[in-house]
Amino acid sequence: MKITVSYINSLYDSKKTVDLINETSADAIHVDLIDGIYAGTKNFDINHLPEIFKDNRKPIDIHMMVNRPSGYLNDLLKLKPICIYIHPSTEPSAFGLLNELNNYGIKRGLVINPDEEIPSFSHYFPYVDRVLLMSVTPGKGGQKFLDNTKDRLQELISFKKDNDFEIYVDGGINDETIKEVLNADGVISGSYICMNKDFENRINNLRNNAIDIKDKK
Repeated sequence: MKITVSYINSLYDSKKTVDLINETSADAIHVDLIDGIYAGTKNFDINHLPEIFKDNRKPIDIHMMVNRPSGYLNDLLKLKPICIYIHPSTEPSAFGLLNELNNYGIKRGLVINPDEEIPSFSHYFPYVDRVLLMSVTPGKGGQKFLDNTKDRLQELISFKKDNDFEIYVDGGINDETIKEVLNADGVISGSYICMNKDFENRINNLRNNAIDIKDKK
C-alpha cells in the first residue's frame, strides 16, 4: 500500500513541512488546493507553490477543490504532478479536462465525496487512472474517519472488474483506521503524520499496521 502525505495540517509552515516529508520514506506528497468556493476556506496562493516545492524530490499529486480547475492547469504543470484529482461537478467539461491531463502524461484523478453515490460516477471510470475516495468531508484537516468508508471502498472495488484504476482513500487515516481500508492501493494521511514531530515514525506505524493485519488474515 502506498503512503502519500498531505501537509494541510502541520506543526510547521508549508515549506518546512514539505522539506521534512522529503526526508521520509513517503511515496508521494498530496497537495490540497482549496479556493474557498467549492469547499472550506481558501488555503493557498498559487503563485507561492513553486517556492514551497522548489526543493521537492517526491512525486506530487494534487486534489483540486476549486471552481473550474482547468483554469489552474497551466500553473500546476510547473509542479510536474503525477496525478491531478478533480470533482467533476466543478468543471463544465470534465471529460475534456481528463483528456487534457492524459495528453500531458498526468494521471487522471476523480474524487468521490462521502455524500455522493458511487454508481453515479460509473460513466467516468473508464477514463480515469485513480479514484480518490474521501473518508471525510473535503476541505478541512483533522476530521474523524467516517465509519461507512469500508463498505464504500468495497462498493468502489466492484467497479474495478471492468475498469483499470487505482483507489486511494483520503481523510482521518491513522494507524487504526488504515486497517479498515487495506484493499485500497494507497492512502492519504495528513494530521496523523504532520502533527507529530517524527514524520517517519508515523509513516512506519501506518505501514506496520497494514502489514500486521494482512499477515493475520
